[in-house]
Amino acid sequence: MAAITAQNVTRIYQKYSSRHRFKTFKSALIKGDLFKGMKPDETVTALNDVSFTVEEGTAFGAIGENGSGKSTLLKIVTGIVKPTSGTVTVNGKVSALIELGAGFHPEITGRENIFINGIMLGLTKKEIHEKFDKIVEFAELEEFIEAPVKTYSSGMFMRLGFSIAINVNPDVLLVDEVLSVGDASFVPKCLDRIDDFRRRKKTILFVSHDLATVRKICDKVIWLKEGVIQTIGEPNRVVDAYLQDVAEKQEEDFEKRSRQQVVEQEAEYDENRRENRWGKREIEIKKTILKNMEGKEKHVFSPDEGMVIEVDVEAYSEIKDFAFGVGIFNSQGICCYGTNTILEELEPASISGRGKVILKIDRLNFVNGTYYLDVAVHKRDGYPFDYHRNLYSFLISSREKDVGIFRPDHSWEFSSDIRIKRTGEKD
Repeated sequence: MAAITAQNVTRIYQKYSSRHRFKTFKSALIKGDLFKGMKPDETVTALNDVSFTVEEGTAFGAIGENGSGKSTLLKIVTGIVKPTSGTVTVNGKVSALIELGAGFHPEITGRENIFINGIMLGLTKKEIHEKFDKIVEFAELEEFIEAPVKTYSSGMFMRLGFSIAINVNPDVLLVDEVLSVGDASFVPKCLDRIDDFRRRKKTILFVSHDLATVRKICDKVIWLKEGVIQTIGEPNRVVDAYLQDVAEKQEEDFEKRSRQQVVEQEAEYDENRRENRWGKREIEIKKTILKNMEGKEKHVFSPDEGMVIEVDVEAYSEIKDFAFGVGIFNSQGICCYGTNTILEELEPASISGRGKVILKIDRLNFVNGTYYLDVAVHKRDGYPFDYHRNLYSFLISSREKDVGIFRPDHSWEFSSDIRIKRTGEKD
């Protein structure tokens, strides 16, 4: 049996427009012309012909970048927002945690807000009294429950809202990105309670950027992009397709920024440009390309990927004293790694005419950030034939939260007298 059914749901928002500032909502509804006569740039389509079904007792995830329509979808399912066209049918009692502090009155206490929210969610005063202690205990707000909620931190807001939402025993639980503002120690409790909902065959609609959690708790996932469904299906397949799309967008954005930087550099004075390249070019670096290990040119890498640096060179006469070098620097100018053929005991013999130099790095292992390459050809004593300073760049995109520069392969071990668990795991 379907717990949630969405059929051809479209939601259009009106941008502010001076042409329509005197049109009242009432007159627009009567005439049926709320969005008629508007130019395309005066409206925003948050959802466009979205259809899906969430089966009873399943966890259904929604992913997508900011502005993809995920939150609008949840608001339509809860009834907070009405679709411009299409229908949504929900079977059973719904409890939603979709906006931080939504439904809370800032001037009154946490206790009073629990009663107000409980009544709004369909509980009687007697039922709220029976559940009150559990709500407060789960939210860990015993010391603050008599204080006005305007004094609460964002984490306290989230804890109270989540505790109320799960303790009304809904048939359908809707959870938006609010878990991302939760206290680190509290989020695992939330995820554990969501797991408990799954075990009890409750229906969950879960919106999150935390893709690892989406993979873990969801039975099916929908990926939205600019209000349009890209795909629906098994979590790993959908999340991987989404990540690939994000990586391709990052690549395009990075290349666009790089092209803009080249244009800006070309507009600079020759004196400034000489600071990024020097040498008489007896051996000249003609082109430098970054590729992945499969040979595809790219500029956005994950830490566990390898990189191939291909350098086309040309010597205008035979030269027997030469070396090739590469340096990698972060955005603060700190050298993260550097090597050359002399350091690695690769003795030069001769070079004449055109050639190609290839450096393969099996695994980058850098943390998030933008990195710059120095590429050079020089004599043993350092005399530069052609030195390119920071003329090439790449981006490391990672979901890990490391700091520093380098991410070594590592693991943790603990003796038996130390109790510790991974976030989200059960005791």
